[in-house]
Amino acid sequence: MNLSVSCRIAEGFLSKEEAIMSLKELADLAVSAGFQSICMRASQVGIHSSPDQVNRARKILDSRRLGVSMISGDFDIVYNNERGPNCLRNITPYLDLAEQLGSSMIRVCLKEQDDIAHAQAAADEARERGLILVHQCHIGGIFETVNQIIESLEAIDRANFGLIYEAANLEQCQQDYGPETIRRLAPRIRNVYLQNQRLDAGAAVTLNTRCAGPVSFDIIEIPEEGGIDFASVFEGLKQVGYEEPITVHQSAPEDGVTSPLESAVQTADFLRGLG
Repeated sequence: MNLSVSCRIAEGFLSKEEAIMSLKELADLAVSAGFQSICMRASQVGIHSSPDQVNRARKILDSRRLGVSMISGDFDIVYNNERGPNCLRNITPYLDLAEQLGSSMIRVCLKEQDDIAHAQAAADEARERGLILVHQCHIGGIFETVNQIIESLEAIDRANFGLIYEAANLEQCQQDYGPETIRRLAPRIRNVYLQNQRLDAGAAVTLNTRCAGPVSFDIIEIPEEGGIDFASVFEGLKQVGYEEPITVHQSAPEDGVTSPLESAVQTADFLRGLG
């Protein structure tokens, strides 16, 4: 299993810009927990980083034999906000960063149908360099529902533009996320994000979906019961022969008791048991 840990584990849930540990500490955590790669985010290294910072990051990862499964090169992409699609209008710095970090995959953002033409142009430029663009199943855009996702990918119509499958966002949009959905999406799945939640009308976090209105949930650790049915997710992935990265996309524990390292170790052990 190609296990990757996102820099998300070194961020708080609502603070995606400030890292709570250095990249060296995060890389050591990844090695200790048995991960093979890092999913890089702008809280550690992004298109805003200097060449020296990028080079130092590459050396830190190379010295620990860690790959970079994917990059998210700016904060607007990870916030999935209205400025997120700007990356498609000037994709070159993101491609440069991916190459500098030894990654072949770049996360991008679309919000509206008007972004599709820019996604096509960005994918064409990425193809010339042997790179892949991907979009996450995500609320607040044209990748909310399964049908929307398929329609958007068909409209973009580029072999090097794929999907980050993510069950929690699908659940927030009242979508099935099990084996049948994975089968439908399988031809374009290039990365899998895993995070856990428990839906509850009185929960701590409320987000607004376009397709189903506001949804409330509590963030829970991936091995915790009562949230996403990860056994069903892994059943679906096995059925389609998925062999690309499986990325722990969980934010830092909020309970004040569990450390990021403890969370990473427990999660990696849990996923290896499923895989």
